[in-house]
Amino acid sequence: MKYIDEYRNAQAAAYFRNAIHKIVTRHWTLMEVCGGQTHAIVKFGLDELLPENVELVHGPGCPVCVTPLELIDKAIMIASRPGVIFCSFGDMLRVPGSEKDLLMVKAAGGDVRIVYSPLDAVKIARDNPDKEVVFFAVGFETTAPANAMAVHQAKELGVENFSILVSHVLVPPAIEAVLSSPNNRVQAFLAAGHVCTVMGYTEYEPLAEKYKVPIVVTGFEPLDILQGIFMTVKQLEEGRCAVENQYARSVKRLGNQPAQDLVSKVFRVVPRKWRGVGEIPRSGLGLADEYVPYDAEAKFSVTHYTADEPKECISGLILQGIKKPNECPAFGTRCTPEHPFGATMVSNEGACAAYYLYRRHSAKTAATI
Repeated sequence: MKYIDEYRNAQAAAYFRNAIHKIVTRHWTLMEVCGGQTHAIVKFGLDELLPENVELVHGPGCPVCVTPLELIDKAIMIASRPGVIFCSFGDMLRVPGSEKDLLMVKAAGGDVRIVYSPLDAVKIARDNPDKEVVFFAVGFETTAPANAMAVHQAKELGVENFSILVSHVLVPPAIEAVLSSPNNRVQAFLAAGHVCTVMGYTEYEPLAEKYKVPIVVTGFEPLDILQGIFMTVKQLEEGRCAVENQYARSVKRLGNQPAQDLVSKVFRVVPRKWRGVGEIPRSGLGLADEYVPYDAEAKFSVTHYTADEPKECISGLILQGIKKPNECPAFGTRCTPEHPFGATMVSNEGACAAYYLYRRHSAKTAATI
């Protein structure tokens, strides 16, 4: 556990906590973009270490959570068809559609399989030439290279019975959507380190300049997050608005160029609907013209299907940092992981799931770092 304990050191955490307390002179609202960061903050009680006038709100950086209801329904439609092997990462199986989820399709006899890489789905397609194999391609920039590689490999190998249901979304347009909202109260961002490992952080620099907000690329361990908060608050107190990199052990300014090149070859930038938020221009990826034969929406003729979001679920407000999970009237009672209203309650990165795991019994529950 050496390399985990290094970033969970109590003395170092106390140092950053004290440093934050010393420099704060007014109220600041920060948004951690990534759901993985949200879970670390709530699990370890990092928000409870901060001064009362430093508030953390939770952002839209949970790809499972922002996958729109209609795309979940499309996945269910495709997975329910005879002759289809539907492949997905496990975190998508419990996400509720309009009437059921993928786990129910599997229970009813559908061939729904959990895989650990999209390349596994390509192999399944090669091993089952009489079946149509579909991979549910969900994620931010982090997972786009692997999904691009799967499509590229299928094309190179001539595997025609493979396709992907694309639900890729991009972080910078989501941040801009938050900042441009009339309801916005976020003054700075902790950006997701794993996304920037792929894309770098040059796309954040125009946002920081345009909206005059600090953005600090941050890791996921307690010390990463506390240091990221310190760096962000220091900028705010000094009146600066720059992009800084706390996660330097993994992130370079220009990111991973070969991965970016592959993504640019296989995908193109498109508008994308975000669950509970609506459509954000240029915020998603769709297959480039050369790879359209691998588009499951077109192959199974479900492109034009639409569905309305459930009105009682406030996940859209949570994903925009406007409300917190415990402000939802249904939280922990009518909405639970066993009977969720929305994806934020069942995703491993969902804010509602984090609050349910670590905060539902007490408003002041914190794990020991």
